[in-house]
Amino acid sequence: MSWPSWLPLRETLRPLSAYGAPQVPAQASLNTNENPYSPSPALQKAITDAVAKVAADLNRYPDRDATVLRTKLATYINERSGTGFTLDNIWAANGSNEIIQSIFLAFAQGPVLGFTPSYSMHPLIAKTTGAQWIDGKRNPDFSLNTQDAVTEIIKNKPTLTFITTPNNPTGGAVSIEAIQQLADAAQSVGGLLVVDEAYAEFSQELSAVTLISKNPHVIVIRTMSKAFAFAGARVGYLVSDVAVKDAMMIVRLPYHLSALTQAAAQVAIDHRAELLGGVSTLIAARAELVDALHQMGLHTIPSSANFILFTGFKQDAPQLWSALLEKGVLIRDVGLSGYLRVTIGNEAENQLFISALKELI
Repeated sequence: MSWPSWLPLRETLRPLSAYGAPQVPAQASLNTNENPYSPSPALQKAITDAVAKVAADLNRYPDRDATVLRTKLATYINERSGTGFTLDNIWAANGSNEIIQSIFLAFAQGPVLGFTPSYSMHPLIAKTTGAQWIDGKRNPDFSLNTQDAVTEIIKNKPTLTFITTPNNPTGGAVSIEAIQQLADAAQSVGGLLVVDEAYAEFSQELSAVTLISKNPHVIVIRTMSKAFAFAGARVGYLVSDVAVKDAMMIVRLPYHLSALTQAAAQVAIDHRAELLGGVSTLIAARAELVDALHQMGLHTIPSSANFILFTGFKQDAPQLWSALLEKGVLIRDVGLSGYLRVTIGNEAENQLFISALKELI
C-alpha cells in the first residue's frame, strides 16, 4: 500500500499489510476455521437473558478483572487436563490476538522466535510492537523438527519462543514430550515458551497447560472461538504462572473486556457440554473429508485441527481458489505455493466443497 507523505506512519509499518481473510458472500464459507454449528435456541435464550441482566448497569464499568469468567475458565481447564489452576492463573481478553499482543508488550525485550509457516499474527504483532522477529523453519512436510528448534533457541536466545499446536495453517500437532524439550531450551536462555493452543480441543495430544506447574516459563494461549463456536463473542484467554498473569495486568487497557462479553462467555462455559459436543462431529467429518480428497488423488497434510491443508491439484492455488468461489465455496489461500486450506464445515458445506472441487480438478 502507498501511504500519503503527510502521514507520519512509523517506517517499520509502511511495508506491512493488515491481517484479514476475504469476507465475501458464499454458500459455503470454509476459510476462517469457524465452528459451523450455531448455539441452540435454548443457549441463545440463556445468553440473551444473561446480557439483559447486565444491560441495566451499562452506565457502569465492567469488572476489570473478569473474576467470575476467569474462575469458570480455570474450572474448564482443570476438567480437561487434570490441573489445579485458579483464577490467578488465567487472564481473559478480546480474542487470543489481544493475548498475543499483550505478551509482546510485556516481555519482548529481546529477539522473538517462531517457526513458519505458522499463525501469521505472531510475526505481524511482533513487527507492529517493534519486536525483533526471527523466522525459524519447519521440515519440508511442515512438521516441527524439535532438535532444529532447540538449536535455534540456543543460538538466538529469544526472550519469547512461539509454537502453535495444532499448527495453523498446516494442522500438525506437537507432542507434549517435544514441548518439554523446547521449554527446557527456552529456560536455559532465560526466555519464555508461548504455546498457542487455539485448536487444542480438536487434538488428541496432551495440553501444554500440564507443564506449567513445573515450568513457570511456559505460557499457553487458548480461545473460545473455535471449539466453543463462540467466534463472534471474541474471548481468548491465557493459562500461566501467577507472575505472568500479573504482568498482563500491567499492559492491559482499562476495562478491556465488556460486561456484555463477560456475561455471554460465562453462560457459554456453563453450557460447555453442549458447545463442545460438536467437536467429535467435526473430527469425524475431518476424516471423511480427508478420505474424499485422497480419492480425488490429492495430498493432505495430517491435521489435528478443524481444517485441512491440501495440495496435488494442477491449477495454481489462487486460480483454483477463485474457481471454487465462483461455485459458491470460499476456502483459504494461505500463501503457500501449491496449497489451499479448507475449514471443516457442516455436512452440506462439505459436500458442496467436494462436488465443486471434483468439477474443477
